[in-house]
Amino acid sequence: MLRRPFVDEPMSPLAIWSARLAWFALAVAALSVIIVRSGLLEIGPAIATFGAALAFAAGAILLALASFVAIWRNGSPGLGRALGALLLGTALLAYPAFLGLRAYKLPEINDVTTDFASPPRFDVLSRLRPPGKIDYPARFAELQRKGYPDVAPLQVELPLRTAYDTALKVINKRKWLVVDARPPAGARRDGVIEAVARTTIMGFRDDVVVRVMALRDGTSRVDVRSASRYGSHDFGANARRVTALLADIDDEAGNVPDSARTDEPPQPKAAPQRRQAPKR
Repeated sequence: MLRRPFVDEPMSPLAIWSARLAWFALAVAALSVIIVRSGLLEIGPAIATFGAALAFAAGAILLALASFVAIWRNGSPGLGRALGALLLGTALLAYPAFLGLRAYKLPEINDVTTDFASPPRFDVLSRLRPPGKIDYPARFAELQRKGYPDVAPLQVELPLRTAYDTALKVINKRKWLVVDARPPAGARRDGVIEAVARTTIMGFRDDVVVRVMALRDGTSRVDVRSASRYGSHDFGANARRVTALLADIDDEAGNVPDSARTDEPPQPKAAPQRRQAPKR
């Protein structure tokens, strides 16, 4: 009986290259995130790097699909690698595709405020923002009203200084970088907090200013403005940040003890009267 020599069939080259390209795309995407979060380079090169990662991911998906056809026709191994490349490439493109869907549904703005008549102003943060992105654009007001009708000021039943301290406490809990905190004191009737927030995945820096002012009935009003530093579309990130921050401040205000809900200083205790010794 003649024995036929065993020949190890080579793996599909398309499957091999699809896997390589998918892992390379993942490495490039991770590098872009590191660049943004560390601040090693300007935002432009980081965005270009991330765009290249998406292009590599799309290429990996195309190679994986082509390898499926080749494996089906000639029966060569490599199905596992091609399937892994397809899943990895799809995972890399899923979040940008989700943002694209949001961009289609939401207004093209990158600055959100709770006060259109007098938006809170950036002071210290104005030095960090790009030119032309300091004042709230008036044309955003109508777009914001239609896209985010729930963004509105918050009124808390707290005196001014207590409301300011409550807002600052919530911001510190969120671990935002507070660059300036000006409590109400003396001639300064409003309390202002300026902070820098980071987006979840890429870590882009967005600027936030909180203004707390006293109302005539003894309560306080909290206004917030959140603005992206780069890009023309924030995909709803600033509106979600404003509403979430105000909700947290409202919850924290409900936990303030009754003793801190008044501007009246505590009355000093009366000194005990000394009993006079009886006259002899």
